[in-house]
Amino acid sequence: MRKYLFLIPLALLAASCTEYSKVLKSRDSDYKFEYAKKAFEEKKYVQAQTLLSEVYTPLRGTSKGEESLYLLAMSYFENKDYANSNVYFKTYYTRYPKGKYAEDARFYSGYGFYLDSPDPQLDQTNTVKAIEELQNFMEYFPRSERVETARNAIFEMQDKLTLKELQNAQLYYNLGNYLGNNYESAIIVSQNALKDYPYSKYREDFEMLILKSKFQEARQSVAEKMGDRYRDVVDEYYSFINNYPESKHRKEAETIFKIANRHASN
Repeated sequence: MRKYLFLIPLALLAASCTEYSKVLKSRDSDYKFEYAKKAFEEKKYVQAQTLLSEVYTPLRGTSKGEESLYLLAMSYFENKDYANSNVYFKTYYTRYPKGKYAEDARFYSGYGFYLDSPDPQLDQTNTVKAIEELQNFMEYFPRSERVETARNAIFEMQDKLTLKELQNAQLYYNLGNYLGNNYESAIIVSQNALKDYPYSKYREDFEMLILKSKFQEARQSVAEKMGDRYRDVVDEYYSFINNYPESKHRKEAETIFKIANRHASN
């Protein structure tokens, strides 16, 4: 009896594969669309994606055209192919800007790139695209129940972009005067990051890196520039301490200040 019970699922699977093969060979777009919808509901996203990619163009202009395009995008999304899902979501909301699924399409278009956003040290093209798409989503649907999710995702990705800038600035600092004044590059990267991401959780780290970089520039300056640069370090110290009186970097900042203040007074 167990033997026959084991064979039942295999028989059902074989029947299902045979039916799918039959649908694939069919030239009936409506037939393929209905089967694709069923496959999508059963979470057979590869089947749904394959069939919908064949019929969404022939069905354009019909009552099923809009839904077929949206389901195709969602099939790619569910398969974690976020790049292709974005292509079809954008096609959808461009073609049907006030369509039934326009809100979903704009949200998932950006959220897919968010899910595909890599670690900070890697290329952040998808992160930038995700932020852009999700910001557009919030502009078009400011009352959507997904606005908070989109906003939190944007904040998270902005922190990731800021961390990448912090790593770049730290690299310049570590290079010191190797093949040029890399301290100045560290300062510029940090200042630009503070301007671009004023509410970043790494703001304190950037400001400390600016203080350290200016201090190193002053230490290694020619004599005629040293006094002015140390005075700039002192000014930077006061700005830092005013902003972060309980900073984890306070001890290091005070050490820098004592040296800089002594030289600035000369």
